[in-house]
Amino acid sequence: MGYAHVYAHEIMHRGRVPMEPADFVPDWADRPRKAKFHPDAETLPLPESPEPPEQAVGGVRGFTLPLLSGMLRDSYGLTGRRLAVQANTDLAALPHYTHANWSRGTASGGGLYPVSVHWAAGPGGPLTPGLYHYAPHQHGLRRLLTGDVTGEVRSALGPGAGAAAAATQYLVLGVKYWQNAFKYNSFSFHAVSMDVGALVQTWRLWAARYGLRIDPVLWFDEERLARLLGVAPEEEGIFAVVPLTWDGAPGAGQPGAAPAPDVTPAPETAPAVRHRDVERSRRVLVFETLRRIHEATAGRAADRPAPDALDAAAAFPPRGGDPLPLPAPPAPPVTTRRALRERRSSFGRFDASRPLAAGPFAAALADCAATAYGTEAERPGGPPLTSLYAFVNHVEGIAPGAYAYDPAAHTLRLRVPGPPGSFLQRNYFLSNYNLEQAGAVIVPTLRTTAVLDAVGDRGYRLVGATIGAVAQTFYTTAAAFGLGAGVALGFDNISYREELGLTGTDEAPLLIMLLGHDRPRPADFRHEIA
Repeated sequence: MGYAHVYAHEIMHRGRVPMEPADFVPDWADRPRKAKFHPDAETLPLPESPEPPEQAVGGVRGFTLPLLSGMLRDSYGLTGRRLAVQANTDLAALPHYTHANWSRGTASGGGLYPVSVHWAAGPGGPLTPGLYHYAPHQHGLRRLLTGDVTGEVRSALGPGAGAAAAATQYLVLGVKYWQNAFKYNSFSFHAVSMDVGALVQTWRLWAARYGLRIDPVLWFDEERLARLLGVAPEEEGIFAVVPLTWDGAPGAGQPGAAPAPDVTPAPETAPAVRHRDVERSRRVLVFETLRRIHEATAGRAADRPAPDALDAAAAFPPRGGDPLPLPAPPAPPVTTRRALRERRSSFGRFDASRPLAAGPFAAALADCAATAYGTEAERPGGPPLTSLYAFVNHVEGIAPGAYAYDPAAHTLRLRVPGPPGSFLQRNYFLSNYNLEQAGAVIVPTLRTTAVLDAVGDRGYRLVGATIGAVAQTFYTTAAAFGLGAGVALGFDNISYREELGLTGTDEAPLLIMLLGHDRPRPADFRHEIA
């Protein structure tokens, strides 16, 4: 049993046994930047992107620079300023510009956005081949290295990478741990794993409008890619490689295409970036738990699991009372881009005076149940890894209680009858939500230990990213229907396991997702006319 099992146990029990260092207090005055900073690198502005179509379109052969620009802006680019009156604890600081909170399409634990996006641009693309870093505040690309390094990426992917080995363009996702650990210390690895999944799911939702696929690769030689990016492996984890199908590159990224020739130099002469990130914090702390879980999950391409390995960790069939049919999920009334631009957390603004309609509630359940991280370790058409439960407070036509969702039949099965508001609020640790005022609280679970047993310690990154992807789908669906939403990690996981009757199983409740109506006419800041 690897260290990831120990970490997973500590995460599940942290509501009762605090993780070390239990007395940690963030030094907000010395906090890091929310994005990397390369002061001497040239920044290339990205072009305007086309408005995504109302309906999904076919016939797009691959990404273009405007399409990639649009996907980056709508996922991690700054799209507005958040200054609405709400109940989160950071509200007092937000009116000060130095503490401004900028909205983005992708959710992030604590609003910290620690994922770094690098583009390994190869031949056939619109730019000089090289390695570029996406600068979200400038919506531009910082050129870190000139020259084709896609062979180095392919070598890191190793054998068995499938169609990814034939691509000529790659997005490489890293996490600079200090950008999250300064606030969440040992817990940060759990949070940033979800951040990666949320970002990849945003890309998947966005690209699907054009018929393009986003298929992340999770198993690779992480140390080799860290060397290429010029980062210390113990300070930044490389969490995913996303091959892109590019318009104008015949066969690139397509299944069955011949892999591009590998002319990668030996490790001792391998390329590495010259421009390095400059840290803002004067004092950077090292947390032993974070160091150990990073080392335990560090990637090795040779450890890539068999395509059917995760079948042993499939979600259990839903159990409960007689099935309660749900209405067919209605079509979302707005485009994915608009939903991403309007995504936000409600932070205490839920209003139970208007019950949640059953249709949007059913859509949120169906969309979340259909979400997967989609790595090479997950067999196409294989069984789902996640289960969904719903605590219903105020939903039209559904009696209050805790339910299991059956995605195959699109029904609910009663687990615990009666209003759940008292249980929900009693087991929530923060003061920024009144959970009883939400129409429903949806809880995704995943068999964490079964995943780790099936694919090894690196599977913990898959666990977190899968739950993060579900959370991003939830937020996007809620915004598309004009509903309030919130996702929280500050709850007693064990109490939820006991309440739902999951004791004795390895199902782990890892998030709570709040859905309902916000109070009408909230006070907000009109950043677009400021």
